[in-house]
Amino acid sequence: MNNTLRLGLLGAACTGLLVVACSQQSGAPAPTAGQQKAQADTAAAAGNLATYRQLLKLHNDEMVVTMGKDIVSRFPGSDAAKEVEQTLPAIEKRYAANREKNRLAGLWTYQVAPMAGGTQSTASIYSTRAGDSDPVRLVLRRHTSWGQSAFLYGSKPGFLCRGNCTITGKADGKPVRIKAFTPQGGEPALMIRDDKAFIALLEKTGKLELDVTLLDGKQDETLVYEVGGFDPAKWTPLDKGRKGKAGRN
Repeated sequence: MNNTLRLGLLGAACTGLLVVACSQQSGAPAPTAGQQKAQADTAAAAGNLATYRQLLKLHNDEMVVTMGKDIVSRFPGSDAAKEVEQTLPAIEKRYAANREKNRLAGLWTYQVAPMAGGTQSTASIYSTRAGDSDPVRLVLRRHTSWGQSAFLYGSKPGFLCRGNCTITGKADGKPVRIKAFTPQGGEPALMIRDDKAFIALLEKTGKLELDVTLLDGKQDETLVYEVGGFDPAKWTPLDKGRKGKAGRN
């Protein structure tokens, strides 16, 4: 090897050593893939936490619960997760309670409409037993001529009740007995004898179960009503009129 080539190789080697030395002196080595992921997670957690804090200020419980659960799930043990865990449980409980309250309220329908030469105001709810293919409507009614009444209204041929009968059942698990009768018009209904007492019971009950016998095959059935969302203020009062036969509907 001639001197010129030897000097060239030596110069290249020295140059490489100088580059490595300069690289080491210029800063820390490049982060590993794991370190890069950790840095990215920290940044993402901080961003989501900022959003979570903003949602708290806006009192948006639904989005707070969604964002909070995501932070705790994706970044367990992080500072962001620890902060979220200080407030999330209480908000989640409140959100679940409000959602259930809204669900129960949505089961009721309130209407005011002309009816048989007068005006009627109704509050009604359908039975919600799982697998119930033919639900029965529970109706609270005020009519300008017929007065106030409460009744069950199903499909023909109706219910087994020989003139007067007693509906057994449960109000939040406690046994109840409710006097009823069939309307004179032959409608598939059971009229509640003491509507005032029944409505008072309903207003303090969450779950009402009523045992009836359907004329179609004389089938016994328990009607389940989730009545906890009843809002008396939405059941519009009407001007008092002459009270006629309570069995009409």
